[in-house]
Amino acid sequence: MHRDAPLASNATNAGLMARRRAALPSGLGQTYEVFVERAVNAEVWDVQGKRYIDFAGGIAVLNTGHNHPKIVAAVKAQLDKVHHTCFQVVAYEPYVELAERLIAKAPGDFAKKAYFLSTGAEAVENAIKVARAATQRQAVIAFGGGFHGRTLLGMALTGKVAPYKAGFGPFPAEIYHAEYPNPLHGVTEADALRSIEHIFKYDVEAARVAAIILEPVQGEGGFYAVSPAFAQKLRALCDQHGIVLIADEVQTGAGRTGTWLACEQWGVAPDLITMAKSMAGGFPISAVIGKAELMDKPLPGGLGGTYAGSPIACAAALAVLDVFEEEKLLDRSKAVGQRLKNGLGQLATRFKAIQDVRGLGAMVAIELFKDGDLHQPDADLTKRVCAEAIKRGLILLSCGVYANVIRILVPLTATDENLDEGLTLLGEAFAAASAA
Repeated sequence: MHRDAPLASNATNAGLMARRRAALPSGLGQTYEVFVERAVNAEVWDVQGKRYIDFAGGIAVLNTGHNHPKIVAAVKAQLDKVHHTCFQVVAYEPYVELAERLIAKAPGDFAKKAYFLSTGAEAVENAIKVARAATQRQAVIAFGGGFHGRTLLGMALTGKVAPYKAGFGPFPAEIYHAEYPNPLHGVTEADALRSIEHIFKYDVEAARVAAIILEPVQGEGGFYAVSPAFAQKLRALCDQHGIVLIADEVQTGAGRTGTWLACEQWGVAPDLITMAKSMAGGFPISAVIGKAELMDKPLPGGLGGTYAGSPIACAAALAVLDVFEEEKLLDRSKAVGQRLKNGLGQLATRFKAIQDVRGLGAMVAIELFKDGDLHQPDADLTKRVCAEAIKRGLILLSCGVYANVIRILVPLTATDENLDEGLTLLGEAFAAASAA
């Protein structure tokens, strides 16, 4: 086990926070008043030398861990060749190779194409562009609790007002929200499908809907997964009305759920898929992958971006794919998820507030309720647990429409020792927060 490291500089977290507050807008949130100095795999050291177990993974960006040597080596090698040309001006092979490899891993027995952007929100917006160009329709249906980015269209698609949408309207028109299936909170799959039919009846006819977009497992919304049965009904509904089905895999993709893409577990294929976050191990890149006949509809020049699919990020993403194969990280994802769920299940026997332990692969969460009452989501306890955890050296993230979910996005490369230590610290945090 690593111990706290000696101070790397004279900087302190408090001093840097003072500088941050003076220079940066308050709207740029920061969960913890901690500044990192270095990181390796699932461990982080701050500027004061304190060590942390990272159960946040840069918000699902570090499935291959901090500073994976193969990814670092690939980036360094690419830097010695070329770091930017803008692909739309002068192209480079890593972009094409990455597209080929991602196409080969995407579900669906049809011809596919792919292209790259810089952020998850950009990928989502481009998927909508493709769907609108292909269908010549405008309307889009998303789901309550979903998160699709912080751009204007991303916020419009997002089904959660605070903190993402408050004060930023008006938003782009022709965006409608259906209910997302969530039996824990009283929304059945039948309710969710009925809400789509209500949109068709009360808001916009199906013939004007270009796309339905959803996360296979809602990220910011609380780590609720759609069942294969629901996805199959959604697929049939889209086929019936000529609607493009988009799987937003920005958070679920790159092996987080035990398969490379969560939608592989549906038994049916979406028309378009968005990826970002862990696909390049922390280097900025995102992707749209989908049916070739749809992807070819936008006119030349309609797609792209100055930094989109940079040589550096493409090299990193190719290295991520290699690491997944060489280290069998899909199997590891399932093992990590099971170990976490077992440990969290034990915590649930000790703390009545934990009323649900859930997860697909290593995308794992617990949901907290006051006195175990499912009608009383406990956001205050959730906040206290996270605050106690960081004091003890564990980085956690909360989420959920009711802010009462603790999610775990630890690197898949984390050792069992790291996982067990993190679970122990979480137990200590729960004990302290429950006594407060």
